[in-house]
Amino acid sequence: MAAESPPRQRLTRTERRAQLLDVARTLIRDAGTDELTLARVAERAGVTKPVVYDHFGDRSGVLAELFREFEARQREVLAAALAEAVPELEVRARLVAGAFVDCCLAEGRELADVVAALAGSAELSALRQAAEDAYLAMCREALEPVAGPIEPGSLDAVIGAGDALVRSTLDERITAERARDVLTKVIIAVITPAS
Repeated sequence: MAAESPPRQRLTRTERRAQLLDVARTLIRDAGTDELTLARVAERAGVTKPVVYDHFGDRSGVLAELFREFEARQREVLAAALAEAVPELEVRARLVAGAFVDCCLAEGRELADVVAALAGSAELSALRQAAEDAYLAMCREALEPVAGPIEPGSLDAVIGAGDALVRSTLDERITAERARDVLTKVIIAVITPAS
């Protein structure tokens, strides 16, 4: 008698969404965002295309949700790191730098691919800008009490420098520790008023 396969377990809507995002993340890791289609996500997840469309609407919806998840994790990690931080500039700058670098490295190249794909759409670019603004507002809130007023635009350099340092780390040109150290110095430099 042939062994019976276990009955397929139905997932809740939340569980299915998480599964589909995991599949999309894996697909991006394996083949890049150019290969991300809802049909491929459906095939790898073992569901029909309408299931994927129902959750995300279109490819942009998948990319947007992957980015939202990353941004939410990044803000959670930063909030946890800062929760009991002593009120010293270098300590807080190091925590901000560490949270940025570590979260980006945890996502790996998939995040860079998603961010690059976001640039192709005005709606997705606006999503990215809103997420960056929220993250930088958290950074400002953590740093101004120990640094004084931070000039508008100064913290924007943190995103650019952080992205470049993470790429160098992923390319194994520098270590994660070096990336954290350099980003800490960038943060201090851009928020410290010129004398």
